Amino acid sequence: MSCSIKRTSSTSYRSGGGAGGACGGSSGRSSSVSCRRYASSVIGGGSYGGAACGGYGGGLSMGGLAGGFGGGFAGSCGPGGDLLLSGNEKVTMQNLNDRLASYLDKVRRLEEENAQLELHIREWYRKQAPSVSKDYSSYYQTIEQLQNQIISATVDNNRMLLDIDNSKMTADDFRMKYENELVIRQTVEADINGLRNLMDDLTLVRSSLESELESLKDELIALKRNHEEEIRQIQSQTGGDVSVEVNAAPGEDLTKILNDLRDEYEQIIEKNRREVEQWYEVKIQEVNQQVTTSSQDIQTSSQQLSELRREMQNLEIELQAQLSTKSSLENSLAETESRYSFLLQQIQAQVNSVEEELGSIRCEMEGQSQEYKMLLGIKTRLEQEIQQYRALLQEGHASQGAFQGGGKSSQSYSASYSHSQGGDMSGKLTLCKHVIISGLHLSQWLQCIWSEKSFVVWVGKDSEVH
Repeated sequence: MSCSIKRTSSTSYRSGGGAGGACGGSSGRSSSVSCRRYASSVIGGGSYGGAACGGYGGGLSMGGLAGGFGGGFAGSCGPGGDLLLSGNEKVTMQNLNDRLASYLDKVRRLEEENAQLELHIREWYRKQAPSVSKDYSSYYQTIEQLQNQIISATVDNNRMLLDIDNSKMTADDFRMKYENELVIRQTVEADINGLRNLMDDLTLVRSSLESELESLKDELIALKRNHEEEIRQIQSQTGGDVSVEVNAAPGEDLTKILNDLRDEYEQIIEKNRREVEQWYEVKIQEVNQQVTTSSQDIQTSSQQLSELRREMQNLEIELQAQLSTKSSLENSLAETESRYSFLLQQIQAQVNSVEEELGSIRCEMEGQSQEYKMLLGIKTRLEQEIQQYRALLQEGHASQGAFQGGGKSSQSYSASYSHSQGGDMSGKLTLCKHVIISGLHLSQWLQCIWSEKSFVVWVGKDSEVH
């Protein structure tokens, strides 16, 4: 079977960012689909679709993403062009038109959302972009080619999906017609079986009536034969020259009696025949009424079934839309969770590093505090020792005045001071004092040794500590 299809469609695209094609993916282009509402008129074999044809002629037109219906798509196929959607054509076309309108509304809404996202992205890039912008003009042509390829692939995909939907709808229509014809065939077969049973009953009644008629005919023949024999016997008895006159009442006329019996039996047969015909007509009328009511019930059930199927298809479409929305929301939720978890990890890492730095600073502060306390203690003890040294120097000055005018003399004082490993200031102080008197000057040397470090204190003439 051959099928010739002429299809007209109008699809326009404009460059942008966001959804490419009709599905609104992230292809870096936005698309706008122009579609006109359809006006369908089916005359004879009429034109309803062109995606699937063969035997019934029909389908849906598709140009670009959602081409025009009706006048924009004329298909001519084999016989039976008006049998595909003869009963529910207007409802199906209205359903498809509503689906197309909702689809285009979704496309427009996605384009608007895409434009808003593009605006936000441009603002973000404008705010976050460095002072010196890079030149990406060399990549524009490649990007445009890739976008065109994505758009063409999306359009081909949508065309294939629409062809698949048309094929599914055609298959559903054929399945519905097959089920309707099967139900009608089963109903007719059941009626035929019932009429056959009724015909068998009528045949039995007819055979019984025929047998009864035959028995009545045999009985009539026997009565005629007996009557003739009786007449012959009477005639033979009354033969001869003897004439007898009997003063008696005349006998009954047997011919009249037989005629009366014949008329009576014929009336009975006619009455039975009329009763059988009336009963047969009543039964035929009842069967016809049952067939009519059954056909009406079948039509009502088929209409309800078609309505339920259309409602089921609408609910399935709505379910798919809700599932797609749910999946997109789940994806966005997962992306948001992953992004915030990454940010949380970064913040936690920063917090950990700051805590480590704070701990190290605290340790350093504690060490410095301990060193400060230790140095403060050392300073205090050194001040005490310096006071002791001054006292000793004062005693040395006093002794110098006592020994002036004499010869040379020397006096030695020794004191030792050691620092234990535990940090306590204990032990002995070592003081080496050498006093040399030679007329006009005094030299003193003091050395203080504390732990492993040596602190040298020089005391001059005027008791200055260096």
